[in-house]
Amino acid sequence: MNDFILLVDRLTSWAGKAFAWCILILTFGVSYEVFVRYVLGDPTSWAFDISYMMYGTLFMMAGAYTLARDGHVRGDVLYRLWKPKVQASVELVLYFLFFFPGILAFIFAGIEYAGESWFYREVSVMSPANVPIFQFKTIIPIAGGLLFLQGLAQVCRCIICLRTGEWPPHLEDVEEMEAMLQHQHEDEESLSEKIRGKHK
Repeated sequence: MNDFILLVDRLTSWAGKAFAWCILILTFGVSYEVFVRYVLGDPTSWAFDISYMMYGTLFMMAGAYTLARDGHVRGDVLYRLWKPKVQASVELVLYFLFFFPGILAFIFAGIEYAGESWFYREVSVMSPANVPIFQFKTIIPIAGGLLFLQGLAQVCRCIICLRTGEWPPHLEDVEEMEAMLQHQHEDEESLSEKIRGKHK
């Protein structure tokens, strides 16, 4: 189970980091639009389409990555007070009651939605540029598939926690700046205490 968890975590980590580059395309598109609209007085007919497609792709493909990092919003007023085995029991039940049925519906509806879009070679109706969007709708079932896989890995995490009483570790990743500063401050305090101890 640990090997499966690691494999899925690595896959969703790769997908999340690969599609994170969409933010650069999004930033370029919006910045270019602002420049040509307000400086040159000649707005584009495609920047809006690019911005919502890139944002949508980024948002969808980050779902499994965020689940792998335990980063989704949780109402943990009570959850954080429970022992790991109780947490795992509740999560396991909720995955089968709500997560998997919802994700499976999302995948099947997404496949149908994307299939129709490919059949008609759908273009955006938001602008006169007729930007093709059918290829971006394929992201919907792909993102659902990754979420489903990550959900299976999370179920394995729950089973391991029920057996051992401890949650398996997540892959290490980038830290929030606040956490980095906190660690740096703790390291500096520890070093200061050691220096003071030597001078006594």
